Amino acid sequence: MTNFEQFSMVAKTFKGLENVLAEELTRLGANDIVLDRRAVSFRGDKQLLYRANLWLRTASRVLVPILHFTAKDTDTIYEKVKKYDWTQWIGAKQSFSINTTCYSDYFRHSQFLAYRVKDAIVDSFKDKGLPRPNINTDTPDIYLQLHASQNHITLSLDSSGESLHKRGWRTENTAAPLNEALAAGLILLSGWKGDRDFYDPMCGSGTLLIEAAMIAKNIPPGIYRTDFAFEHWHDFNKEMFETIYNDDSEERELKCRLYGSDSSFFAIKKATENIRSAGLKNDISLRQIEFQHLPKVEQPSLLLTNPPYGERMQPEDIAKLYSDLGTCLKHTFAGSEAWVLSANKEAMKHIALKPKQKISVLNGDLDCTFQQYELFEGKRKEQTYHYNLE
Repeated sequence: MTNFEQFSMVAKTFKGLENVLAEELTRLGANDIVLDRRAVSFRGDKQLLYRANLWLRTASRVLVPILHFTAKDTDTIYEKVKKYDWTQWIGAKQSFSINTTCYSDYFRHSQFLAYRVKDAIVDSFKDKGLPRPNINTDTPDIYLQLHASQNHITLSLDSSGESLHKRGWRTENTAAPLNEALAAGLILLSGWKGDRDFYDPMCGSGTLLIEAAMIAKNIPPGIYRTDFAFEHWHDFNKEMFETIYNDDSEERELKCRLYGSDSSFFAIKKATENIRSAGLKNDISLRQIEFQHLPKVEQPSLLLTNPPYGERMQPEDIAKLYSDLGTCLKHTFAGSEAWVLSANKEAMKHIALKPKQKISVLNGDLDCTFQQYELFEGKRKEQTYHYNLE
């Protein structure tokens, strides 16, 4: 692909974040944006490909489809893949891997499907009298994605490599860390833009705080990564990427404060290390304290938190935890706005507040609800709330 040639791409994301990802792509200048299940397709040039990997907060990877066909058996897949000219993407001394996603009645064994495609690619080099490329499932030079939807087969170049949610700043984990891309998506769904203080009273390893600070300062989420898969492509434009990577003209001064707290000493220690790794130690304040004992927040702020669900982390009394959270919201954060993510719908009832909005999202393999609460001072009055992702 040439520097300014327009081509099709697909950004993968998580359930519930498709619209947010589409908004991100619009801001980056993508064309022909179409929403799909946990994905958004679009068109753009090489510069957009690089910017998408560096700037998309809610994407897990950016794919470039290169081969489409229909097939109902693995022999047909083998023949179609073998005929394709793979030398334009894979060098003789390079390694490759294939990740397979399969939703098909024709192909029940995704691993066998991947083996057949690998054989076809290797045999295409052998038929040309060229040295065969190596297969490396850990750190390949070229990442390929195979997607089978019934009899529709798509092979794509994966321009990201390691999932984009792995930002590069994390050094410490708690028992149930929130995925970074999901955390950013929740913040963007809330509409927060750094215009008021941000609180996470059960901050764990600090994921929401770090992603919020990066959003408020407009720091690209991929800035800490050491490698993207597209850097190993034959047509990689190093000068173009370095110009994009080193451009800090869009960064903003932080105009609010971010506050995190947790009852666990070890969680605060881990959050401190992650915040320091992200270069945000002067922007985020941490405190070891149970949220029930937090002092009253005096000015309208945003609270966004991910309490335990009773799945991976098991509080002694999950109902009381959520009941105490509701009390905290009503009294400590009166006059502010709160968003709570949880997979435990029964526990959420113990917050005992009527949510203004509910959004379904997926956290790992857990179906979760992301609920918004307006926390009025005293008696509730009629107000108009404007919701905007811009």
